[in-house]
Amino acid sequence: MLANLKRDIPRLVSLAGPLLVGQLAVIAFGVMDTAMVARYSTEDLAALAISGSIFISIYVGLTGVVSALAPIAGQLFGAKRFAEIGEEVRQGWWLSIALSIVGMLILLYPQVFLSIAKASPEVEAKAVLYLQILAWGLPASMAMRVLVAFHNAVSRPTVITWLQIGGLFIKIPLNAWLIYGGFGVDAMGGPGCALATVIINWTWFIAAALIVYHDRFYHLFEVYKQFSWPDFHKIGTLLKLGLPIGFSYLIEVTSFAFMALFIARLGNASLAGHQIVANLGTVLYMLPLSLSIATSTLVAQSIGADRPTLAKEIGWSSLIFTTSVCVTVGILVWIFKYPLLDLYSPSEEVRKSAIALFLFIAFYQIFDALQVTSAFILRGYRVAFLPMWIYAVSLWGVGLGGGYLLGFNITGNIPEILQGAQGFWFANSMSLAIAAALLITLFKSTARKFEKEHPPITL
Repeated sequence: MLANLKRDIPRLVSLAGPLLVGQLAVIAFGVMDTAMVARYSTEDLAALAISGSIFISIYVGLTGVVSALAPIAGQLFGAKRFAEIGEEVRQGWWLSIALSIVGMLILLYPQVFLSIAKASPEVEAKAVLYLQILAWGLPASMAMRVLVAFHNAVSRPTVITWLQIGGLFIKIPLNAWLIYGGFGVDAMGGPGCALATVIINWTWFIAAALIVYHDRFYHLFEVYKQFSWPDFHKIGTLLKLGLPIGFSYLIEVTSFAFMALFIARLGNASLAGHQIVANLGTVLYMLPLSLSIATSTLVAQSIGADRPTLAKEIGWSSLIFTTSVCVTVGILVWIFKYPLLDLYSPSEEVRKSAIALFLFIAFYQIFDALQVTSAFILRGYRVAFLPMWIYAVSLWGVGLGGGYLLGFNITGNIPEILQGAQGFWFANSMSLAIAAALLITLFKSTARKFEKEHPPITL
């Protein structure tokens, strides 16, 4: 095992490093949105929390479907079937167009989702405008996710990372201008950061598409060699893997998103405190997520190269390494909770609400690392249907359902420390632990099955 760790960790880190930097650049969008809008008004911050929860649920679910391209193209890359990858990219774009239409309709008419939060008319109006603006950036964002999956599959994530960093430098002045106003533009508050995001999304896609067209490295994949009409067999293959992945993403994100919608009933201070801690949790999640994406790439390439034992060993190496790193991060978060909270400059009422949640965000790091790594290992094997059901039962049933029972003291005998937002966070932590245990068990059985079906060749 030690030899495997020494072999696999450098490969994981070399791939995950650019992914992490890029993911952090993207997440910095949300951090800046939260921090800047918090300084504008508590009302706008509450609207951002509600609308952001709805948008991310829809966006992540849709992009999860498109992300099926990564393991499919990764296995083709491992098998050195390069030209076939270009066709998969073209079909991925067709799929992204169809999914964008669905997503735009939901974002343009989001009232049914907003009704869950029971927010004030002023907050709801700002949330509606925020979502309607973001709808016009969805086609570019979905098409870009196809290129992100393509770059991850061929072990070239650095290109996307540089684009994401560049977008961050554009986002900062755009946010300040549109949120607070100036130079002839009225202050937009929370919806201003949505408009800035739309501008960046279209800039990203156009730049990435041009790079793939001009850079000689991509010529062997023949992405632009010909025009392809929709191939329903290939799109069906993408959907067969992508729909369970997308639904798993949707379950995972909505377990947090509906927390925000329910916590909104506790008042703006509780919601704003939850938004700050959830925002920080999203930043921390980028570390195991980046390592997991790298793991999925290496596992898929190993499967494509007909080396199932190597795929299994990479999976175990990643589980050990990723979890160890995240436990360390959890300890540091607890130690430095007050300086971290100071970065958001919240009001005293919001600060008191947020500080009570830091124990949970530090505590669940180990379970989050285990579950996300196991899930991405399985996606490298192109196994996604059973993980979807594991997420549904654990995150929705135990996490969201249990959080509702605890948070609102439905039984009437819940300890005070587990009521309110704390109850939702505790139940979510327990649901991640259950999901992790079940996904690891599924990985073990899947790896054994692949090794039996593909025994090593002996001479």
